[in-house]
Amino acid sequence: MADAIEVEHLVKRYGDLAAVAGIDFKVRTGTVFSFLGPNGAGKTTTTEILEGLRRRTEGTTRVLGLDPWDDATALHRRIGVIPQDFRFFDKITPREAIRYYGALFHTNPDPDELLERVKLADKAGARFDTLSGGQKQKMGLALALTNDPEVCFLDEPTTGLDPTARRAIWDVIRTLKSEGRTVFLTTHYLEEAELLADQVAIIHHGRIIATGTPNEIISAHGRPERLRFQASPALAEYLRPKLALPVTVADGRVEVELHDKADALRVLSAVDASGIPWQNFSTTQDTLEDVFVRLVGQMDDGALKSETPA
Repeated sequence: MADAIEVEHLVKRYGDLAAVAGIDFKVRTGTVFSFLGPNGAGKTTTTEILEGLRRRTEGTTRVLGLDPWDDATALHRRIGVIPQDFRFFDKITPREAIRYYGALFHTNPDPDELLERVKLADKAGARFDTLSGGQKQKMGLALALTNDPEVCFLDEPTTGLDPTARRAIWDVIRTLKSEGRTVFLTTHYLEEAELLADQVAIIHHGRIIATGTPNEIISAHGRPERLRFQASPALAEYLRPKLALPVTVADGRVEVELHDKADALRVLSAVDASGIPWQNFSTTQDTLEDVFVRLVGQMDDGALKSETPA
């Protein structure tokens, strides 16, 4: 499958500050790529470079085979963009806004068809200032599709939305992928990336610190699967000498790390033999959010130690 986006040794400096410090990644055509990182990590800078809104300092970037800065006019006819915290004219309706965007792009979109796709048909004639937050984001998505884009850049499209509105946006993103479009998604909701993305890159301090599918990143950087019991610390004290496995206690829970499936039976037998009361046993494993927090924290701790005088 061809790559819709190619980034090689991308650098963006502001004076002595390297907001992006030499990153590399590719995004396959027809996939959802999620770009993750804490505030100030370099996400927005990278995204705006790919959209042709900001000039890079060094490196190579290609979107649909085009240089985003040098070929910006041609590129903008083939991509759709919804920025963070989408805003528009207060008195305009979604149907009018789509016609307006169509005139800008010299296209002739069907407003009702687009609004139906993003589940906003019932608000086609409502003024923008009367729409809810989720409805405004849906309108932004409809506008991003007026030029029938091949690549959609969605910058935190579900921030601040209620769960129902968020899931409606997820459905639209899945539809875009099913149509063969490429989606470049930035988000602060890690479960969103885990559910939607085919590929993830985590950026921090201008550098990519992990990349791969969500499962690959979790497998490479997460802790092993664990058995969890609601029990007193006495259970942990009993299990530690009985099992050659890590046992931890936190928030009224005892967790035992499993190295393979056979360990689960050993743990359950030992818990039963202990005679110590317990409740609600379950298995648990790290999520993408757990891994993200750990990787970012480790990098910050390392940076802090390197700056601390010996």
